[in-house]
Amino acid sequence: MAEKSAVRRCTGPLQVLLVGDNRKPQGAFMADQFQKAFPVSWDQLHRDAKALAWRLAEAGTWRSVIAITRGGLVPAAIVARELEVRLIDTVCVSSYEHQDQGELEVLKPVSDEKDGEGMLIVDDLVDTGKTAKFVREMLPKAHFATVYAKPEGRPLVDSFITEVSQDTWIFFPWDTELRFVEPIANMPSDARP
Repeated sequence: MAEKSAVRRCTGPLQVLLVGDNRKPQGAFMADQFQKAFPVSWDQLHRDAKALAWRLAEAGTWRSVIAITRGGLVPAAIVARELEVRLIDTVCVSSYEHQDQGELEVLKPVSDEKDGEGMLIVDDLVDTGKTAKFVREMLPKAHFATVYAKPEGRPLVDSFITEVSQDTWIFFPWDTELRFVEPIANMPSDARP
């Protein structure tokens, strides 16, 4: 009997190629803790970030937007544009190596004399809440908003648009490319979803 692989191929109607810095396809694999794949297109991300901006517009006015890099850069740009916020900064935190979350490393902190009051922190996703908790400690009075939220991290954000299950891996458009997928009828039976 073959050993169970540490990774599984993502199958289904939409397959994606994960792309590294050298633009070589690395295959569409998910770690064992992720049972579901949720591919997000550029159009969907834009719609969801704009929906987040609508929600945030009702919450008040913001003196600045803080993007958590790298995932929060695109949603923060959309939110800042929609809310007409011109003062934008970043907090640079590294915690993921592909699908493996490791120790947090702050590459560029952010601070504020008012502890973040009137500031809006934007990220693409709150997963376990590890990054959110860390950034909240830097700016405890800031409003924290994400486009997507998983149950473990959800209590740490003030606003979000879409909740996904904890066992779902979100494939963001900046990490993927579309490619041809063989019709199911033409796949070998052991490769079918």
